[in-house]
Amino acid sequence: MFKKSLLVFLALTLVVSMLAGCGTTDGGNDVGDEKDPVYKIGLLTNTVTQNEEEFRMAQSLRRKYGDDRILHTTIPDRFMEEQEITITNMLTLASDPLVKVIIMVQAVPGAVAAVQRAREIRPDILYILGSPQEDPDVIAGVADIVINTDDLGRGEQIAEHAFAIGAKTLVHYSFPRHMAIEFLAQRRLLMKNRAEELGMVFVDEDAPDPTSEAGTTGTQQFIMDDVPRKIAQYGPDTAVFGTNCAMMEPLIRQSIAFGGIFPVQCCPSPYHALPSALAIQVPDNRKGNVPWMIEQINAAVVAAGAGGRVATWPVPVNMMFIEAGVEYGFAYIRGETNGKVDKAKLIEVMEAIAGGKVVLSEYGSHKNYFLYLSDHIIFE
Repeated sequence: MFKKSLLVFLALTLVVSMLAGCGTTDGGNDVGDEKDPVYKIGLLTNTVTQNEEEFRMAQSLRRKYGDDRILHTTIPDRFMEEQEITITNMLTLASDPLVKVIIMVQAVPGAVAAVQRAREIRPDILYILGSPQEDPDVIAGVADIVINTDDLGRGEQIAEHAFAIGAKTLVHYSFPRHMAIEFLAQRRLLMKNRAEELGMVFVDEDAPDPTSEAGTTGTQQFIMDDVPRKIAQYGPDTAVFGTNCAMMEPLIRQSIAFGGIFPVQCCPSPYHALPSALAIQVPDNRKGNVPWMIEQINAAVVAAGAGGRVATWPVPVNMMFIEAGVEYGFAYIRGETNGKVDKAKLIEVMEAIAGGKVVLSEYGSHKNYFLYLSDHIIFE
């Protein structure tokens, strides 16, 4: 207890002394000279081991804005057992008096405690948390802005999108364990109802659970065998969707090979299974380069004769949350937002990054917890 109190005291003393020599400290909207803005943004992301996309996006933003403007630290790989390290890393960012925004993606367990501790020394900072993994009502009360994927909203969206690119049948692959998860079951029901409203045939297909005795290999082999059967049965205007990441590569590969439709992955991203399914090699100097990856996927899809029948979201979700957080953060620092929480400005920023429509819905009664839906990019 003495050590923790001493650390907080020293951090607070450091902040107060540094603030005293740095001029304005009220609200984070004084950016100094336009050519030499003084304030910084702190990023807290997973490591390359846990999520390479997040780490590389943070590094890309450091190259774009400079190491003096973007500070980057990571969440421990064993974040469940090492939440004190997460807290310490958050406090390290908050202890820099020039940091006016902190963005944490993913907001793993420990994020709530980290923000609470950081607020003790820096209540003025704008705290943005993406992909939260703690109680939504609790985290909404701690962070200034929370952004998460609208998984329920994707139910109707996937059906509408599949229909828009020509699907007459939509096959939903899952297994009992996933269908026992409430939000996945609700998403499936919303997808089914919307598909049938649009006049599509909705087909439920049970696949082996990758955690069962069959393992991931059994799940993937089933998909490899069943997708051609479904396309033969229902015709080439058959779209396939699965609830498990291990299903994605065979779903993509077989839907392309047998002339079907692949509307989107369970976790939409240009990086999710598409490069491996299309045998795209990524050199080190292109890792994390989303536009380059999209170009490669597009060329491979068109070469395979599947143009207009394969799609995903244009930016990986967590990369979007990091980049949007930084761009919104700088807008906040420049005084271009209506306070800390400006939904319209956040949508504007996210649409500029995605190059298309973005929908943000509030979670429950929380005006600062946003559920995110992106428009799709169709490879053609």
